[in-house]
Amino acid sequence: MGHGGDVIAELTTDHREVDDLFKQFSDTPPGSEDRKRLVDALTIELVRHSVAEEEYLYPAVREHLKEGDALADKELADHARVEQLLDDLQQREPGDLDFDRLVVKLRTEVTAHVEDEEKNLFPQLRNGVHSYVLEELGNKVRQAKKTAPTRPHPSAPSTPPANKLLAPGLGMVDRVRDYLSGRGQ
Repeated sequence: MGHGGDVIAELTTDHREVDDLFKQFSDTPPGSEDRKRLVDALTIELVRHSVAEEEYLYPAVREHLKEGDALADKELADHARVEQLLDDLQQREPGDLDFDRLVVKLRTEVTAHVEDEEKNLFPQLRNGVHSYVLEELGNKVRQAKKTAPTRPHPSAPSTPPANKLLAPGLGMVDRVRDYLSGRGQ
């Protein structure tokens, strides 16, 4: 969940973990219960990652980068599409006809988002934001992921201050549900 380093290193490591989960999914037989476990793991990782970015990264993008508002708005729109797909997947079982199709769509959305962040947003942050600020953002993102929700909440706010107020409570409820159901263990 927490890797260390500045915000770019932290989030890039998250991206590689998600890539690995998608690869594991592809290597698992269709209809397998392992596919549901992997989708749960993907959901947990993607939701925590997204919430942390929404709480800290995108406000910093707005503050520090030229055209930051447009960049942050685009990233938030990407997150909304991913979160809706995750919510749709939570309603499905691995044997459902559209389960694999939804995962392929999710992978396409996530891959495009990751590529855009790593090729466009992260270089702008590296060049336009002091390394001290990037280190502090890395610490804040790591802390946010510890209390973030683990399930999609498409109707929850995605911008401060409302998201910072609601996310820890939603996260606590999600972790209790996960514990009781054995999800993610």
